[in-house]
Amino acid sequence: MSKTHFDHVIKRDGSVVPFTDVRITNAIYRAAIAVGGRDRKIAEYLTNQVISYLNKNIPPSKSPHVEQIQNTIERVLIERGYVQTAKAFILYRNERQKNREEKQKQGDSPKIGDGIPWKKVWESLNWAIDHKVFTIEELNERILDGSYQELVRESEEAYQLDIIRAADTILKRKAELCFVIVAGPSSSGKTTTTVKIAEHLKNEGLEFLPFHVDNYFFDLEDHPRDEHGDYDYETPEAIDIKLLNEHLQEIYKGKEVQPPCFNFKSGKREGTTHPVKLHKNQILLIDCLHGLHKPLTAGIPDSAKAKIYIEPFFQIRGPDGSFIKWTDIRLIRRIVRDQRERNVSPNQSIEHWHYVRKAELRYIIPHSTSADYIINSALPYELPVWSNRVGKLFKEWKKLYKTKGAGYQDPAKRAERISGILEHIKPWQDESIIPETALLREFIGGSYYLHHQFRQ
Repeated sequence: MSKTHFDHVIKRDGSVVPFTDVRITNAIYRAAIAVGGRDRKIAEYLTNQVISYLNKNIPPSKSPHVEQIQNTIERVLIERGYVQTAKAFILYRNERQKNREEKQKQGDSPKIGDGIPWKKVWESLNWAIDHKVFTIEELNERILDGSYQELVRESEEAYQLDIIRAADTILKRKAELCFVIVAGPSSSGKTTTTVKIAEHLKNEGLEFLPFHVDNYFFDLEDHPRDEHGDYDYETPEAIDIKLLNEHLQEIYKGKEVQPPCFNFKSGKREGTTHPVKLHKNQILLIDCLHGLHKPLTAGIPDSAKAKIYIEPFFQIRGPDGSFIKWTDIRLIRRIVRDQRERNVSPNQSIEHWHYVRKAELRYIIPHSTSADYIINSALPYELPVWSNRVGKLFKEWKKLYKTKGAGYQDPAKRAERISGILEHIKPWQDESIIPETALLREFIGGSYYLHHQFRQ
């Protein structure tokens, strides 16, 4: 093995341990085995390449951090053409990171599962590498080389393929189904996904009735509040579950119901929506944060329900080498949408987000792997759009929340992290190239689905 000019490695907890090249070889070899390779000599050769790179880039007086070594392993594998091995190593590394984060979490979240559909994450990782958007640098290059509009098309096609596959899952059970539930955490794109599935299945000769659970929110005066007195839309207790369950059971029995209509701007139920009754060859299509929460559909046989889960499973590395967090993308989406549609200020959105996350981690995300199909709503092309729209806002927040004291630690942390990402992404201003049928239109406005015949 090649010699190093350093003898130690800095671990994640700050401790310093002796450097051992065999650990690198073992990591590479383990990743190779995952994709069918078993040549340890190649792993040793690649270890020498990793060490050579570290020797050139780590000052003689310094010890490398374990993250630097792992980043270098990824780089060497990709540059030397061992892309599949790199993917296996990245996925394994990401899984370990998620496991570490789970161990550090406090609270009473149910131990149903880690809420991470690893097969879907692997698909997203494959796609990002194959389409050259695995890093922020690659994403910026798609703008510089004039292929950004092509990236929009590629991203939309990938999302649409998931829609088709989800629809096929439903079609296989069409004889027994009464309900299709589209669930997922805040700002994942449930509304657009719901109507797209309905549209696709309509082309297959089936009629689907959209059913929006948001209409069953309690009036704000009867709404649950968090510990600071803010209205909490994220908990299942915000929904009139008793009325919703009664209506769904009535629909299941073939009866007609009159759903309420909730106005987000006034914070009240105002009248009713169109009456709902299932006729022959019809299925109710439901989009809901808590669609997998059992009390919502209690008393209805599982055979009558198909469950679809959606979340943006981004696999893009930020400027510091770490993966962009899925929750950060959803926070940005929510800030933009809620200011435009729900009369909620951006400051309210970011300051409330940790309550959103608390509810998600307890009531939504742990149930994701129980779904019949999982849809990835990640759109890599949206990052330059967000850089243009809210990049300056997060930069301002980065300074603002640092001065606000202990009560604002969470928004300060998120603002600093997201600002550090967006400031490295080239902004994209011309949103006219984004189709009106795109999922992103649900958040930036101009959605065909939200303003035409699919809107209730």
